[in-house]
Amino acid sequence: MPMGIFRVCLVVITAIVNHPLLFPKDNGTVLENTDEIIQKMKEREERLRLEQLRLGQEIADQEATQKSLGNAAEVVEETKEEKIRWDMWTAFSMVLWRQDFQEGNWQDTGGEEDDMAVLGKAFKGVALPDKAVLASFYEKRILATTGDMARMREMVEGFADDLLEALRSVCNRDADMEVEDCMGVGSMYENWRVRKPFVCDLVVPFAPPEPYCFRSQIWCSGDSFPPDEQGYGTIKVCRAGEDATGCICDKTKLGEDMLCLLHSQANTTRPSSEMEDLLCFKNTQYLDANQVMKWFQLAVTKAWNRISHKYEFDLSFSLLDLPGALKIKFRSGKSIAFNLTPVVQYENSDVYFISHFPRSGLAADLPSTTHWFLTFAVYERRFIQLVSKALPANACHVSCLQILAFLHGKQCSLTGPSGLTNYHLKTVMLHLLQARPSQDWAPEKLEARLQDMLKFLEKCLHEKKLYHFFIGNGKVPAELGFPIIFQRAEPLNLFRPFVLHRDVYRKTVDTFHEMLRNTSALINEYTVHIP
Repeated sequence: MPMGIFRVCLVVITAIVNHPLLFPKDNGTVLENTDEIIQKMKEREERLRLEQLRLGQEIADQEATQKSLGNAAEVVEETKEEKIRWDMWTAFSMVLWRQDFQEGNWQDTGGEEDDMAVLGKAFKGVALPDKAVLASFYEKRILATTGDMARMREMVEGFADDLLEALRSVCNRDADMEVEDCMGVGSMYENWRVRKPFVCDLVVPFAPPEPYCFRSQIWCSGDSFPPDEQGYGTIKVCRAGEDATGCICDKTKLGEDMLCLLHSQANTTRPSSEMEDLLCFKNTQYLDANQVMKWFQLAVTKAWNRISHKYEFDLSFSLLDLPGALKIKFRSGKSIAFNLTPVVQYENSDVYFISHFPRSGLAADLPSTTHWFLTFAVYERRFIQLVSKALPANACHVSCLQILAFLHGKQCSLTGPSGLTNYHLKTVMLHLLQARPSQDWAPEKLEARLQDMLKFLEKCLHEKKLYHFFIGNGKVPAELGFPIIFQRAEPLNLFRPFVLHRDVYRKTVDTFHEMLRNTSALINEYTVHIP
């Protein structure tokens, strides 16, 4: 016990000694990049705090082993001496790290080969907390913070319906786009969001005014699309009864003495101003995402001006890089954020072209503003609901996803963002839901399924392959009514950008390894003590 206390004190003393303001430069002034150093040292102190938790847990395990194995006292003492030497070397290395950083010589010398040598072995040394600790963590940390999501969803949906009804009243029915009712998608409506602030994601389908219609073209429709455009499509604005490629007179030989009654030689193309009024890209018939968002923002502003007198709060656009992000601000200072994003329906399905999608550091920029990303969020929500009916009561699939999302979010707050997103984590859960029998998701198997998700994610990172759950999946339940064209398409690798961006890949691998090492400490830190 005294030796364990000495180890903990050694880590604390090292953290204090390494504070950037304790030993400034020789000139007695604070470093020019003091803020940067303080931020890095705060992150270092946070890691040291987690190390303290791990050390405390190791000390307790060693004491239990010492009591049950009295005949192995000498071996335990040698092990302690070796760990003390390791702690001394760690403390000395931290001092050197601080000195090198101040001199501008600190750098990461690990290469991709070193990452790959560790990857695949990282999970073998990780011991997750037992079932009782995981259950207590989930109840005290996850459920305690997500209890008011239902009330928030109800409030946001009611206000959004009122706002869209006002939007329809201020729009010109003969010239403006026709707006339909909104739908809730994403983690808030699948009941697995864990990190605040809670943000509701609502999509709003819209259609062109008569006599126009939308004709869509997707990457898997037969035409060749470059690899960076897979998962995208284009939307062409046409007149009703007109093919997406043009009038039938363009494809049929009418003869020299015959004319098309709809199109004369003097009017083979539509005026540019008409197509721009229909939110198309300049001099084309293709719907422009930026034009759509400008129109939508203006329409929402007009609608709010009409109904603002009914409410005792303010409404504003909150994010510049996400045009549909809105914020309700109450007079008390509290606020509620939600996203209201216009989408276009793909044919008669529940697949939608989305104008703007939350981007991560891993995702590439859109090929152009006429390329729209396809979202399968409605089918993802339906699949989870369908599978949940066959699972045991209080199944642990959502709990696993919530715990994994919490751990990853907490780790990113310590070490910075990585290429992994919550959508990747949900995709892992969807694959395992389809692969494992329903009885494997009983609530008492939470620990085993959480291990499965971590192992599966580690394997995907190692191979740089995580396939989209729906695209190329021929085993999608027929009850969903999922379009067959996407089932027959080539699988879409969500980790393809890792092949192109090695620096992002290394950062993601490092963050994942650090999360694995901190898993027990993070869970124990946020868990009420269990005797």
